[in-house]
Amino acid sequence: MTSRRILLKGALLGTAAALLPAAEAPAWPGPANGAGARHAAVADRGPLLRLPAPSGPYPVGLRTVHLTDPGRTDPWVGGVRELMLTVLYPACSVRGFRRAPQLTPAEAEVFAEYAPHVHPGLPGPGAVDWGAVLTHGHVGAPPLPGRRPVLLYSPGGGDSRTLGSTLAEDLASRGRVVVLVDHPGDATQVELPTGMRTTVLAGPPDPATFRTMTDTRVADLRFVVDRLVRGSLGEPALARVMDPARIGMYGHSAGGTAVVYAAHGDRRIGAVANLEGYLDREPPPLGFDRPLLLFRTDGFAEAARVESSWAGLPGRRALLAAANHWAFTDYGSLVPPLHAAGLVTAEARAALVGTGDPAATLATLRREVGTFFARHLREDRRDGGRAGAQ
Repeated sequence: MTSRRILLKGALLGTAAALLPAAEAPAWPGPANGAGARHAAVADRGPLLRLPAPSGPYPVGLRTVHLTDPGRTDPWVGGVRELMLTVLYPACSVRGFRRAPQLTPAEAEVFAEYAPHVHPGLPGPGAVDWGAVLTHGHVGAPPLPGRRPVLLYSPGGGDSRTLGSTLAEDLASRGRVVVLVDHPGDATQVELPTGMRTTVLAGPPDPATFRTMTDTRVADLRFVVDRLVRGSLGEPALARVMDPARIGMYGHSAGGTAVVYAAHGDRRIGAVANLEGYLDREPPPLGFDRPLLLFRTDGFAEAARVESSWAGLPGRRALLAAANHWAFTDYGSLVPPLHAAGLVTAEARAALVGTGDPAATLATLRREVGTFFARHLREDRRDGGRAGAQ
């Protein structure tokens, strides 16, 4: 792995441009107190980063799921296509169940090395212990009974699935099941039971390679939906709380692109939220007839291209003010304290997440996405809980 990291490290500046918008340069558990002890032990290694707690009435449970698709060959490395998922859901109780780290120790090690190359301006290795960042998902907590809407999330290019934890946990705390999907091959790092997968891309892809990337994400998402509809997405306790008649998708950047194309022509998907993803892939998704949220920031340098690619599509438009592209992810909550600690410059903060108050930005993001799915997945009539409008 070391030689592969050295080879890719110099190429990741180009890879970032490939994985992100084109104009921009295994299952836990372990010891019950493992993540918390690590969190306390590394307080002397930079700021102690915390993700905001979810705002809904339910505590959040978490399970990881490893899937293999025997019908597909992995386009990047050959062999059977493998996926890693994180499933978040309302829990009966979380007492005695530990909070999951955002990244496994092995993932955190790779991420620390790659982060400043994938997202220029982030601190280099050794400045932050990324493995000490905890989510609010409690590993193995029992699901709250009831059939609940299911939301699939596809992350931006170069980001792993758990960098979308903050929004996903909030959605789960309000009565949904949220499935975070990793896309091995273009994600910087994904820890599979078969080993660590790092990105196979080295520099901006040609059009054929970019098409392969998008097609692979679409196929990944549809495969997860297939398993969900068959009731075989994870263990039986999870399957019993998922309502296959109420499925939504949301995604950021390349993930936003993927969820729209995955839902186009697939009637199983009831609503889609695109968080600043281009829709200018050929052919364009003309005639898209499901509820669609088109959500962008006011600071993104490629706003004109985004708006142009959305032209003619029906749907709700929303704007995240004083924000930039990665404010849709956990970076919106992690970058401001890094800036306050002197580990990220003001210019880098603005380029990554914008200059706005992070709490206000997150509140707007949660409200827009939560309200959109509550309206279009009939949650008020069929949830049977206290989820509320968001």
